[in-house]
Amino acid sequence: MFTQLTEQDAGFLYLETAETPLHVGSVSLVEVAPGREGDFYEDYKRHVASRLHLHPLLHRKLVPLPFDLDHPFWVEDKHVDVDYHVRHQTLPRPGSPRQLEDLVGRLHSNFLDRSRPLWEFYVIDGLESGQVAIYTKIHHAAMDGASSQALITALYDPTPEPREVPAPPRVRDSDDKSDLEEVLRGIGRHLARQEIRALQYVPEALKALARLLLPDADTLKFGKPVLPPLVTPRTLFNVGITSQRIYAARRLELGRVKRIARQVDAKINDVVLTIVAGALRRYLKDRDALPKRSMTAMVPVSLHTPNEPPLSNHNAALLCSIGTDVADPYRRLLVIRDAMTDQKRMLGNVKNALLPDLSFLGSGALMRGAVELYRRGKLADRLPPMFNLVVSNVPGPPVPLYIAGARILSLHPCSIPFHGTALNVTIESYCDSLDFGLIACRRTVPDLHELADLLPDALTELERAVARKVAVTTKTPRQRAPIASAARLKPSSPLARLKPSARIKSPAPTRPRRTRRTASSSSGEPKTAS
Repeated sequence: MFTQLTEQDAGFLYLETAETPLHVGSVSLVEVAPGREGDFYEDYKRHVASRLHLHPLLHRKLVPLPFDLDHPFWVEDKHVDVDYHVRHQTLPRPGSPRQLEDLVGRLHSNFLDRSRPLWEFYVIDGLESGQVAIYTKIHHAAMDGASSQALITALYDPTPEPREVPAPPRVRDSDDKSDLEEVLRGIGRHLARQEIRALQYVPEALKALARLLLPDADTLKFGKPVLPPLVTPRTLFNVGITSQRIYAARRLELGRVKRIARQVDAKINDVVLTIVAGALRRYLKDRDALPKRSMTAMVPVSLHTPNEPPLSNHNAALLCSIGTDVADPYRRLLVIRDAMTDQKRMLGNVKNALLPDLSFLGSGALMRGAVELYRRGKLADRLPPMFNLVVSNVPGPPVPLYIAGARILSLHPCSIPFHGTALNVTIESYCDSLDFGLIACRRTVPDLHELADLLPDALTELERAVARKVAVTTKTPRQRAPIASAARLKPSSPLARLKPSARIKSPAPTRPRRTRRTASSSSGEPKTAS
């Protein structure tokens, strides 16, 4: 079975340079049951081998075309070498979390072998906690954040007892001649699709342009401009990079982030961006490197639809000001919330006109040449950046998962720095936590762990700022102003439970009052006997 890569999938192959391996991954801590018999590494390897057929990326490899005339094809690898793909590492004593992060940084620096399926899994033991770590590495051409959830579903289980999986289908035998014919037919189909897609794109592009430039049809008013800044201030992250990586993983409580989002009527992603911005502001300020204008983050957004099989990349990108020029964390959150709202509205107007799969013959060679020019010319050090870093938030499983009978304790992502963007922060939710994975060029950000350590402080600072603001805006009416009417009484007050006509009034001086009262009138109001 031959499947041609989409434009976005192939782009991650063309953009790869000697300094920028374009694979993504994750680091998970795993709790192996005490007294478990056998070797977990061997159990894990058998588990993966038994489920290779459940996800295409595990059992298919690339077939490139000469001179990148067209996008490569995925083909079945009939002899997947599990011993090659599933590997074992042991940390030296004492096996600290920092040693694990350093090992992951080194492993993430190495390229994947394109002659094989584009993935490698590592079981890492020797941790002082007694836990085991699993580091996975998969080329971005085969998977994005949304499609990674399909891989999690294939490999992981909801209970310690592994579920029964269907037997692998039988792969038909083929010869080189039939394979070549299939590739040629695939190229022909791809060219025909591109012609049709190009014709379909014209009206979509015109509609998107009209939505951006013309007034609203109902109100005849122009909308608020929502275009992001095309240039952002340069920071120490916006330089050319090496292939060596440094990695840091941190964990925050999801419940605390959700509480802030509810209090400010914001999204969880808005709060996450504010936390990252707070840590960046402190980190750069301590180094006298904080720009006067706000930094900009590139925020990937998934365009996968519910009916679309999540087996390829289908993303857009938003450019969001993250308010690093704003000292107050509460105000910074409002800046980010409004900026993200504007960018999402703009994306809604133009997403049908995006070009996820529109190319032409030779586009791969042209893209490789442009990237090579950008790299060799050190243009990342010369051109003004459009954004300073990448911040990606991936919704993950809300319930505990297991693999080979062991419980998964965390799911820290590990993503991609690039020339001009030496820092990437990716977050995945898992159960009641937000698992952060920070990855950077080791030469550019050698003290990445200091930045990671500022994330919990940034969350606490934001919580306090929001709590102060909420306390001011929810003061009781008596604190805001003297009581002027019954409508301003608190419902919990005894006076508030009385009807307006029964509240205390000034007595009439010409009319004596009696202490005895008669029964209530039909209106229900108390009546004084005369």
